[in-house]
Amino acid sequence: MKDLQESRKEIDYIDNEIVKLFERRMDVCKDVAEYKINTGKPVLDRQRERDKITFLKSRASNGFYAHGVQELFEQIMAMSRKMQYKMLTEDGVNNDIGFDIVDKLDMEDVKVAYQGLPGAYGQQAATEYFGKQAEYINVPTFREAMKCVRDGKTDYAVLPVANSSAGIVTDVYDLLVEFSNYVVDTFDVKIEHCLCALKGTKIEDIKEVYSHPQAFMQSNEFIEKHGWEKVSLANTAISARYISEQNKKSRACICSMNAAEIYGLDVLYQGTNFNAANTTRFIVISRDKIARRNAGLICISFEMPHSSGSLYQMLSHIIYNDLNMTKIESRPIPERKWDYRFYVEFEGKAHQEGVINALSGINAESLNMKILGNY
Repeated sequence: MKDLQESRKEIDYIDNEIVKLFERRMDVCKDVAEYKINTGKPVLDRQRERDKITFLKSRASNGFYAHGVQELFEQIMAMSRKMQYKMLTEDGVNNDIGFDIVDKLDMEDVKVAYQGLPGAYGQQAATEYFGKQAEYINVPTFREAMKCVRDGKTDYAVLPVANSSAGIVTDVYDLLVEFSNYVVDTFDVKIEHCLCALKGTKIEDIKEVYSHPQAFMQSNEFIEKHGWEKVSLANTAISARYISEQNKKSRACICSMNAAEIYGLDVLYQGTNFNAANTTRFIVISRDKIARRNAGLICISFEMPHSSGSLYQMLSHIIYNDLNMTKIESRPIPERKWDYRFYVEFEGKAHQEGVINALSGINAESLNMKILGNY
C-alpha cells in the first residue's frame, strides 16, 4: 500500500500544476475577450462549448471520469465567461442598465392608484407611504392599477407582493413582467384583522362572517373557535361595505379598523389573525426607469433553457460577483406547459460594477431577462 503522505505530496504537486494551467488558460481567454470586444461577437457560444465538452469527455478513460471532465470544464468555461463579461464592463460595453438615479421620489402633487375600495389595506398602505397630500384613485384590480401607471393616469401605484403568513401575491408578480413599469420602493404594513358588525351587535348574535379568503386563512383559529359560517367576498373592504348595507346583526365581517370606521361598523374583536406579526409587503410602481441613490436591492425575472444545472449557472453570476441573493420565486409560464419564470432579488445598486457584470451574464445566458426595479 502506498504511504498516505506520499500520495498527498503527489496530489499537491498535481494541484499546483493545475493552478498554473488554469491561469494560463484564463490568460488566453483574455485574448478571446479582446477579440470579441473589437468584433462585437457574443461571449457565449453554446454550440462551441457543447462540441468542446463532447470532445474532452471522449478523451476520458471511463464513464465516471467522463462525467467529472464534463462538470470540471463546464465550471472552467463559466469562469471564463464571467471574466469576459467583467472585461466588457471595464471596456464600457453594456455598462449602463438604463436607470436614472434620483435623490428621492417625487411626492408632491402626485396621483396614486391602489386596488380595492376605500378601507382596503391597499388604501392604508398608500396613505401610510404618500401621506394625505397625494390624490388617490381606487381601481378594482391589480391590472387596472398597472394600467393607470403605464397610461399616465397616475404617477404611482401601490400593490401588495407578499404576506408573511400567506406568501407571494402571484398576480402582481406576473404583471411586473407583462407591463413596462418599475418597482421603485418597497415597504411593510402590519396587518391587523378585526371582527366588525353593525352597531349594537354582540358576538353571540353572529352566525355568518364575510371576508377575503386570505383574511379567513389568517383568522381561521378565531373563526373555527366560534363555529361561524364563512362567506368569501373579493376583499375585506367590500366585506365591510356589504355588512354596512345589511340590516342583520347575524352577519359580521373580518376587515381593518380603517374599513370599520369608513363604513360605520363596530369593532367587536381586535386582532383576529393568529399571527400578531402578520405583515404585508407592498411595492411602489412607477412608469419611469428610476432608482433612488440609496436603493440597495435589484429585482429581475428570467426564463432559461431546460438543461442540467441551468438555474445554478444563472445564480452563479450573482455569487461570482460577491452579491447577496435575498429572494427567489418561480411562477409557471401559462402559454408554455411545465416552463417556469424565475424572480430573483439581490443586494446591489444599478451603477455598481458587480451588478452590471452579473446582469450582463444572466442576460446573455438566460431567456427574456427583465430588470423589474432597483429599490
